[in-house]
Amino acid sequence: MYAPTWPGLRPAYLFPSRAIQEPPFPLNAPNAAYFYRARNAIYHLFRALDFRQGSVVLVPAYHSGNEVWAIRAAGASVVFYPINRSLEPDLDALVRLCESRNPRALFVIHFLGWPQPMKELTSLCEKRGMILIEDCALSLLSETQGRPLGTFGDYAIFCLYKTVPVPNGGILVQNRSVLEGLASLALNPCGIPSVAGRSAELMLEWIRSQWGSLGKALSRTKRGAGRALSTLHIRRVPVGDIGFDLADVNLAMSSLSHILLKRFDFEAIRLRRRQNYLLLRQKLDGRVAFLRAELGNGVCPLSFPILVPDKRSAARALLQRGIGAVEFWNYGDSEARSLSFEDVQFLRDHVLELPIHQDITPEQVEYIAEEVLRLKLNF
Repeated sequence: MYAPTWPGLRPAYLFPSRAIQEPPFPLNAPNAAYFYRARNAIYHLFRALDFRQGSVVLVPAYHSGNEVWAIRAAGASVVFYPINRSLEPDLDALVRLCESRNPRALFVIHFLGWPQPMKELTSLCEKRGMILIEDCALSLLSETQGRPLGTFGDYAIFCLYKTVPVPNGGILVQNRSVLEGLASLALNPCGIPSVAGRSAELMLEWIRSQWGSLGKALSRTKRGAGRALSTLHIRRVPVGDIGFDLADVNLAMSSLSHILLKRFDFEAIRLRRRQNYLLLRQKLDGRVAFLRAELGNGVCPLSFPILVPDKRSAARALLQRGIGAVEFWNYGDSEARSLSFEDVQFLRDHVLELPIHQDITPEQVEYIAEEVLRLKLNF
């Protein structure tokens, strides 16, 4: 059995179909800009806000790295604040940093679909006159306090391809004042090789999840084609990688992604992810260490995070069994690594994501649970 890391692109999505429902936030946001990748949106936001060296933005010490490098490239000075083992900020430490560093903005990351304490963070920003920026790259379709994540801050950033099978796409939403620098921003179309290559990968993932042997054979063919394009020096801009390249910041989201976003049943996606999460929790309860056991009413989980002794070896072992587990953010920015964030290092060492996305069936959930228990991945 094969349980892919990300949802696949079903061929049916490529053909015209009746719109299933009104698009959810942020797809219905009145002031939204669409970029090739979310990190590009972050860069352009900080440029438009005219951040300069010495203008401080507080950023979680637990991060991927892409967002930090985009912020720095735009000219801002980054100061890190601690995140505890429950994936929430140390609010007392955050207040102390506000008093000592006088930040202009607070950058908040909603980890894996779970909301940050927005009541407290919103109050802190209002009290100190800080710009509040929500990073919802991992939390599309999640809500808290009866509102979608991304509606609390002055600005919000989303990454679409982590939740739905589009070849690329990041959204920047302006909830408060519309910045002139963003309104007049001219983006370039992304190249066909980048869109076609990623679309083929997503489609092959779906085929492999349905017909394993056929999907494996086609994947080998696809890898051969990719090597041929590299030999011919045909450049493709990746998604889901680690790094920030100024050469790619002005790329727009592809037309194909715009089309596909009109064909997904987002409520069904949210429901299936929650059902898979709850089923896997039931199968593993008391036998595996959970990072976040609770599932609030508004949470649309990106994955099922567990704690394991050695996530690198665990991920390799699960992949050998056809399960696409993810090592959640191993490194991050070097400056943050040099500081004493013990809880953050604990998270980087031990958090492993299990797939529970909308393409995962109950049978695959059962299989994932069986293999996790067979490997004795208890912390």
